[in-house]
This record gives sequence, structure tokens and C-alpha cells, in this order.
Amino acid sequence: MQRRLVGLTAAIAALGMTATLSGCGTDSGSGDVTLKLVAADYGTDAASSSEKYWSDLAGKFEKANPGIKVDVAVHSWKDVDRDVAAMVKAGEAPDIAQIGAYADYAKAGKLYTADETLAIRTESNFLPSLSDAGKVDGSLYGLPFVASTRLLFYNKGLFSDAGIDAPQTWADIQSDAAALKAREVTYPFALPLGPEESQAETLMWMLSGGGGYTDDIGNYDIDSVANVQTFRWLKNNLVGKGLTGPVAPGKLDREKAFEAFAKGEVGMLNGHPTLMQEAEKKGIDVGMVPLPGRDGPTKGSMGVADWMMGFKQNGHREEIGKFLDFAYTDQNVMAFADQYDLLPVTGSASLAMESDGKHEALHDFLAALPNSTLYPFGKTSWARASESIKEKIGGAVEPNGNPESVLAEISGLARQAESAE
Repeated sequence: MQRRLVGLTAAIAALGMTATLSGCGTDSGSGDVTLKLVAADYGTDAASSSEKYWSDLAGKFEKANPGIKVDVAVHSWKDVDRDVAAMVKAGEAPDIAQIGAYADYAKAGKLYTADETLAIRTESNFLPSLSDAGKVDGSLYGLPFVASTRLLFYNKGLFSDAGIDAPQTWADIQSDAAALKAREVTYPFALPLGPEESQAETLMWMLSGGGGYTDDIGNYDIDSVANVQTFRWLKNNLVGKGLTGPVAPGKLDREKAFEAFAKGEVGMLNGHPTLMQEAEKKGIDVGMVPLPGRDGPTKGSMGVADWMMGFKQNGHREEIGKFLDFAYTDQNVMAFADQYDLLPVTGSASLAMESDGKHEALHDFLAALPNSTLYPFGKTSWARASESIKEKIGGAVEPNGNPESVLAEISGLARQAESAE
């Protein structure tokens, strides 16, 4: 709170004025303030919609902060980034958005930094790897909201029927998938490289092959030797041998793959904590192991974070800060993580989850988070690079596809987008 009042105190002194500090910040004047909050829906139906969480949170905040109202709008996860972009373009930016990308808005000067909004105790509580991923030019703009890591999921019942063990290497994946195919499993290995979220599946495989989206100094390296070798292996040893099911990987979306796993139609796929919950509800005996690599289990994992941000347009800096400080208390962080089997983004909440036996199923995911690799969120070019991946990566494993040329094309588009920043 002290940081949010420094500018006000200096301004008062400079103008020789006196003022009474109220619940409203210097940017918003006096009287009641309504914050507009747009958030993504993590639910799969009306009963699990995120609307309830945000409405409950807003109600508790309003009760604790008279004079500040919160107008909540929850949008489909598929649409929310596009919807917020349209609002910003129309000059109707929300005060707070919980979405998937922040860098473009930060570069355009449309966001408050964490230093301008958060109490020190709140900002310092973020897990360092996530906090670092939320920075642009050294300042924290994207506040991590929830996180997840990825493991390889397998159907224990199907594996038992086929007499096979959980895979540790790519060769194990191939042999296990062949055994599952022989038993007429619909998707021996589900490989969702369709347009929904193929940038995630792509990164998981790149990491397991010793590559990634960027090199050691943060430059795009999408067409590296390691990445090309990884997609050649996928094309020749999984897709080419008919081990990925009846839908071409480039046409298979993650959501459809997850639905098929929950129905017992998938032997293996890369998944996140929410899938564990959904599959077990449907009676699937779920096994999980670290992502298999070329020669053994992958040491690191892919991590994903979604972001909160405060927009400057309406001048509600102080009120935004109060709401964010409230939202990031352990109780509220854990409530959302619990609802969707996701991982908390703060150190104190992570310790609480780690020490709580009821979250034992998430401990492997939690352990993988500190050393996980995230998307290059801080690049404003990442949004365009990600769209190129979603549009084109499936072609790398098609029967007539050329992994080297597809990755080179994607890499060229990413570098072109970065040079235009």
C-alpha cells in the first residue's frame, strides 16, 4: 500500500494542497467506483463455470471495501482474449482482465505495473519462475493467476489389459502404442496438433527432445536441429505407423482428445491436472509419469500460466490494487486452484498445497513447476508466433509433410513478428 501512496503524497506536497485519503485512489477521484472485471471460464458446463467463483469473490471484496463495486463478466476461454482485444480497440478496456496474454498491452503502455498496484507482500509472494515470465523490459505487468504443468497420462486399465508398463522413453511410447493398437484402442497415443492448443503439445514434444521455442538467450529457435529431429520421429514412428488414432493430429483439438481419454478411448496423451479430475469422474483409472524423452524421462516439464492485469484506461489504479491484493490472499488463490485441480502461483499457497494430504494427487505437478519451461510470454511477438504454430504445425507430421520446412516457415514468421516489435 505504501508504494501506491507515494505519488499522491508527492503531488499534494508539490501543489501545497491538503487532502483526505479515502478508499478511492488518486486516479479515480471521490465517490463510488465500479471496477469492470473480465475473466476466462475454466468450467466445462454451467455447473462448473468460473462465474460462481468470481461472483463470490466480488461479493466478499465489496463487503470488505464499501464504495467499490465489481462488475464481473466471464467469457469462454476460447473467446476471452479476442473479446478483450476488441474492448481495448474500441476504447472500452476493462479495469482488470484475467486472460492468456499481456505483453502487447504492456508494450503499448496500457497496463499498470505491479509496483503501481500491488502491496509489496503480494508481489513478493509470486513464485519466481512465474513472476519472471510476467515481465516486459524488467517490469512485472502480467500477474500469474493459476498455473499447471504437464505429465504423460495413461489409462491403467488399457495398459493392464495389454500387459504393458508406463513409458519412460520415446521407444516405449511407440511399443506401448503398438500394443494398444493391436487391442483395437481407438487412440493408442492421442496427438492433438489441431488449432485449439497445439502450441502446448508442440512445446512438450520439443522439450522432451532437448529443444524448445527459444535458445539459451531467448531468441526464437523453433527450427533447431533438435526440434526438427523430434518432429521427424513423431511423423515416422507414431503418425506414420498409424498409432495416433482415426483423426489426423492436425485436425485433433486438445478438448476432443481429453474427452476421448475420459471415455476410455485413449491409451496415452499429454495432460494437465484438470484432465485427471474429469477422467476420474468418468471412472478412468489414471496413471501419470514425467514426459518420456528420447533416452529417458524428461528432466524438466512444460509449465503454463494465465495472467491477471490492470488496465490504465479508467484510472482506477488504487481500487485495482485493492482488488488484486484481495484476490491473491491464500484463501482465494486456493479456492480457485481447488475447484479446477490447478496449481497456485504464490509461495505461501504452494507450501500449503504441498503439505496438505488432500492434494496428494497434485504433488507431482507441483514439484515440476519450479523447473518448468513456459511459453515466451514476455515477447509481444509470441501471440502471432503462437497462431502460426496452431495453424501450421499439424502439417509437419502429415504423410507428405516435411518437418524441417514446416518448422522453418513457423520460425521465419516468428522472427519476422519479433523484428516488427
